[in-house]
Amino acid sequence: MILLLLSMLSFSGNPPTIIYVGDPMCSWCYGVSKELETLKDNYEDSFSFEIVMGGLRPYNTETMLDLKSFLTHHWEDVSARSGQTFNYEVLNNPSITYDTEPPSRALIIVRELAPAQAFTFFHHIQKSFYLDNKNMHEASAYYDALSLTSIDTETFTKKFNAQTYKEKVKEDFLKAQALGVRSFPTLLIEINGKIEVLSSGYFTAADMAKKLDMIVSKK
Repeated sequence: MILLLLSMLSFSGNPPTIIYVGDPMCSWCYGVSKELETLKDNYEDSFSFEIVMGGLRPYNTETMLDLKSFLTHHWEDVSARSGQTFNYEVLNNPSITYDTEPPSRALIIVRELAPAQAFTFFHHIQKSFYLDNKNMHEASAYYDALSLTSIDTETFTKKFNAQTYKEKVKEDFLKAQALGVRSFPTLLIEINGKIEVLSSGYFTAADMAKKLDMIVSKK
């Protein structure tokens, strides 16, 4: 259905783009990751996909232990809704801060050097945190995920620690704000320069397919 609708449309600008705004350490972003993968797999021949780091809790200084009660409640809700598995052991760690800037910075590096693997890398580092409970402040926490790309660990580590990328990730945070995004995950669609909200919060690939059909049919 969607392919037929797209073939009937005349786009004056670039092809339609689905913009995903999220954060690697956002539990609902982790919860929706399988649905996002399905959506992308089903529609990447018809739409461009862009990933933007929204900045859930960048530069936060509270530890996982400080937020244990708060995060436990949210993670349990996400697990119940999505079926995703969480490893709660990290919530007992008093030394890891819930600062979501480092993994966002890591994504910026991969998006720049290996854009085709950006979404896959994003999903992999979510698992590194939520299942493997890695400390996402450390460059080595991303080495397993880097094996999915052509980026070597030395290059990644240098860029991960560079001030340049600490500034670049801020540009994504500002872009998310400029797009009017205040919660994650958020899906937007851009057609002929006009941006509309597809979903703010948890979504299913099936629900998004229906919305895409309706949005495109009106253009």
